[in-house]
Amino acid sequence: MELSTVLGLTFGIIGIGVGMVLKGVNLSALANPAAFLIIIVGTIACLLNGFPLDHLKKVTLLFKKLFTKQELVEKSSLVKIFSDLAQLSRREGLLALESHINELPDPFMRTGLGMIVDGMDQELVWDVLEAEIHSMEERHRDCAAIFTQAGTYAPTLGVLGAVVGLIAALGNLSDIEKLGHAVAAAFVATLLGIFTGYVCWFPFANKLKLLSKREAEVKKMMLEGILSLQAGNSPAAMQNKLMVFLSQSERKLLEDKLGEQ
Repeated sequence: MELSTVLGLTFGIIGIGVGMVLKGVNLSALANPAAFLIIIVGTIACLLNGFPLDHLKKVTLLFKKLFTKQELVEKSSLVKIFSDLAQLSRREGLLALESHINELPDPFMRTGLGMIVDGMDQELVWDVLEAEIHSMEERHRDCAAIFTQAGTYAPTLGVLGAVVGLIAALGNLSDIEKLGHAVAAAFVATLLGIFTGYVCWFPFANKLKLLSKREAEVKKMMLEGILSLQAGNSPAAMQNKLMVFLSQSERKLLEDKLGEQ
């Protein structure tokens, strides 16, 4: 489970709820079906108008990504894997790597290693794998755009809900008590629109972009390792090339680990 998403939603709900109570607002005021209808159904309607249905079918998968911890091969593990493969390649040749393809932890690595074992041109290998990374980034960008647009629509729909509520309130000018309740109810839609837009949809889009960037970085590191294998680089040269993808703290931990070995 991605704990940060759960904590973010929890703190968001608690922050708004407790803040309302401290301001003297009765939480029962949130029980406004009309406001939920305008914001939730309205946002869905906007997304349907703005995106093809095949894009929106991915929303369930996107929520799964947001609440599930991202599983990627550790960068430090990649340094060791490619160093070992470089050592084997220099000792026995590229064809010796064929028996290790199925042992690799990532499909992208298996594809790339299979291509160099088959003797494909280095430029072709780079073109194919780079195109795969680019295609992945484009897909992820399109998916994140769904939440970005939802974050744009929801607050505006909140204003629309408030206007609708105020229209209804103006019909009760003769009854001050009813007028007060109607005005309060009118702004519930605005509250819901801003909350869903700026606590949920925009942050969700940002998290998806960061997850995509992290995955792309790992794949680019794999690509560099695959091309270095094909070029016949030594294990030491392989380590130096791949170390640039690690942060300073990650490098230190890996260096300490390699020193112990």
